[in-house]
Amino acid sequence: MKENKNDIKPIQGWRLKLHDIIFEADTSAGKAFDVALLIFILASVIIVMLDSVKSINIKIGEFLLIAEWVFTILFTIEYILRIITTGKPSKYIFSFFGIIDLLAVIPTYLSLILLGSQYLVVIRVLRLLRIFRVLKLVRFIGASNYLMISLKESRHKIGVFLGAVFTIVVIMGSLMYLIEGPETGFTSIPRSIYWAIVTLTTVGYGDIAPGTVFGQAIASMIMILGYSIIAVPTGILTVEMTKVKKQITNTQVCSNCNLENHDDDAVYCKNCGTKLRC
Repeated sequence: MKENKNDIKPIQGWRLKLHDIIFEADTSAGKAFDVALLIFILASVIIVMLDSVKSINIKIGEFLLIAEWVFTILFTIEYILRIITTGKPSKYIFSFFGIIDLLAVIPTYLSLILLGSQYLVVIRVLRLLRIFRVLKLVRFIGASNYLMISLKESRHKIGVFLGAVFTIVVIMGSLMYLIEGPETGFTSIPRSIYWAIVTLTTVGYGDIAPGTVFGQAIASMIMILGYSIIAVPTGILTVEMTKVKKQITNTQVCSNCNLENHDDDAVYCKNCGTKLRC
């Protein structure tokens, strides 16, 4: 049964106040919260990096471990508060930032079972994307949305392109396996496909190289083909970007469904109809 917008009961009281502090950057309290959050994120990422340096780990490894757990507990509390202070928790949980926020705390807890997994907390650096909201850089938010829409619209064409590239490297890799053989490093078809990918993308590690004239000729063709292939996805994306109409948006977040990037003149959320706190 489809939800009626008139039946929506927006959050109120302390949940609404906390929502404004945690999700918004318009108020002084909200801005202070976000700035503190960004500092904590940077500090936690630096701690993980320092912990990976053996000489530093020997000296202050215990302190770094305690600090990491303190940050993890703080981020866990923040994640729970974000769920509590939104009208539709699932909207936040399964949103881009919701998933990133969850992944930012899981590695530390996982390290209790899987040694070394705590270093995966560097994913927290993705949370710094919130700096665009904190500093009210709306023009950059609009530009990022503009790019994301273009990528979404061109996904089918890019998918076909990637399928064609995959077909080419499989054929070329298999062909090189038959031509060169194990003597020159092409010991299997998967390894030969790896060589084809490296050659097509013009990376050229040099760990495998054709030794026959015929193989070198094919390698030259793949290299030339690689330069032309690079231009294809760029052209596809450029065409889609010309079709997307730019919209002036703000950083207002709906307290009910957590939808962002509303038009500047919007009074109600275009997704659930909840009145925006302008």
